[in-house]
Amino acid sequence: MEEIVTGLQQAVRLLLSLDPELRGIASLSLQVSGLALLISTILGIPLGAWLGLGRFLGRRLAVAFVYTGMGFPPVVVGLFVYLLLSRRGPLGGWGWLFTPTAMVLAQVVISLPLVAGFTMAAVMGVDPELRPQLVSLGATQRQATWALLREARLGVLVAIIAGFGSIISEVGAVMMVGGNIERYTRLLTTAIVLETQKGNFDLAIALGFILLSIAFLINLFMLRLQREAFR
Repeated sequence: MEEIVTGLQQAVRLLLSLDPELRGIASLSLQVSGLALLISTILGIPLGAWLGLGRFLGRRLAVAFVYTGMGFPPVVVGLFVYLLLSRRGPLGGWGWLFTPTAMVLAQVVISLPLVAGFTMAAVMGVDPELRPQLVSLGATQRQATWALLREARLGVLVAIIAGFGSIISEVGAVMMVGGNIERYTRLLTTAIVLETQKGNFDLAIALGFILLSIAFLINLFMLRLQREAFR
């Protein structure tokens, strides 16, 4: 118990002093997860809307792939991306392994199915008669789809939150493809694991506080967007 209390006290000192190492790790975590979420959102929302509204050959198979991807163990994703980017892999010549780019790619693979899957479910929950009515009133297919997404905006927002939550707290995949290299590919989650193993509980606790604070502030921001969307 004494060790925990001491660790908490030292963690508070590190946070108040704006320790450069802490700032660097937190900044990289936000950059990697933020970019991964942006890519997943740009790709996942249209994909989810297309699967939710479309009727085409192979749709059930595509939906099954998305649902399977939603349950992918992150460590399996890390293995897949590692093999893809390794020296003997098909993309080995790009030199992405053990770089922030590799971590972004791994996080996109994790979050994209979640964003697409939840968006698809949200779109499918909208009144199915709405789209034909809009088209009959002269709306184009794109305009009708946009109107449906607006109706399903709460579900789409949940999709983005789920995507962010799946990657900001992820450890296995980013550690495998990033290598947890100091001042280059070390994120909050991988740093917590490393510092705990080294016995540096003060730094690990400080990193944990930062991670929880980021998650809380992002979700608070999303809730504000939700309120604004329904005004």
